[in-house]
Amino acid sequence: MRSPNLVKMVSGNFVGVVLLVEIIVVMMSGCRFEANGLSMDYYFRSCPILDPIMKNTVFRALQADPTLAAGLVRMHFHDCFVEGCDGSVLIDSTNDNTAEKDSPANLSLRGYEVIDAAKEQLERMCPGVVSCADILAMAARDAAGGPMYEIPKGRKDGRRSRIEDTINLPAPTLNASGLITIFGKHGFTVEELVALSGAHTLGVASCVNFKKRLNDVDQNMDADFAKTLSKTCSSGDNAQQPFDATRNSFDNLYFNTLQRKAGVLTSDQTLFADSRTSGVVNGFALNQAMFFLSFQRAMLKMGALDVKDAPNGEVRKNCHKIN
Repeated sequence: MRSPNLVKMVSGNFVGVVLLVEIIVVMMSGCRFEANGLSMDYYFRSCPILDPIMKNTVFRALQADPTLAAGLVRMHFHDCFVEGCDGSVLIDSTNDNTAEKDSPANLSLRGYEVIDAAKEQLERMCPGVVSCADILAMAARDAAGGPMYEIPKGRKDGRRSRIEDTINLPAPTLNASGLITIFGKHGFTVEELVALSGAHTLGVASCVNFKKRLNDVDQNMDADFAKTLSKTCSSGDNAQQPFDATRNSFDNLYFNTLQRKAGVLTSDQTLFADSRTSGVVNGFALNQAMFFLSFQRAMLKMGALDVKDAPNGEVRKNCHKIN
């Protein structure tokens, strides 16, 4: 008679091998990936030094400040969910226009200096070639530090950035139904929604975004964790609480945290509380390789949202203003 533990171990190893093989296949086939006018080799001739510049710039930035990883991933997300992945979140406000970055939802975004540093180098080496939208997409990939994958390029920079458009960003107070609706409008499945939410394995949340849970006595929150959040908020609305215990490491600990009812935001814990998403949370909590693969796929899909082509976009000389 076979030991149940042995069966579990063999089954787990088999799943891991299957996922590893699938990841390798995706990575090998990635070089041929093309969508919405994007391609893996878009800058092969025009700026072959792009990848080394991006990786080195992000690496140096994270060495100086590891918390920028969460900022860059979040900035890419906020860019793509408003007017598509077109670098519109980077544009500064002017006297006659309040831009996306000055929306309350974007005031806590960080990492603009990393994008600027990369753009400055690229303009010296490949002037007028690499878009700010592509720089942001690549910076987010390199900053995450989780699954390694190639992304298609060729995004053009948008010419619109308005504060009113940020209404399309998902709020931290949304429940699963609201999240499924918003992500569904962009073509994401429930699994992809949960995978992208897993980016919260990086970074922190400010008290102002979760204190209402304490006032309303959220039944989906562990009582001891509620005390932790209350202690955090005793320092004010800007006090920060990490999403999980490894705030600067890309792993699946975020999902284990949700299983313990210690999700920081309503939009985090609802993923475990709702039956439509809880199964995916449990799967990712059990198998990090599965999470990494789903996250990679979801990021590739998000990076292709409503990209601008040449007639409808440009390559900005300065990421902060339209040419």
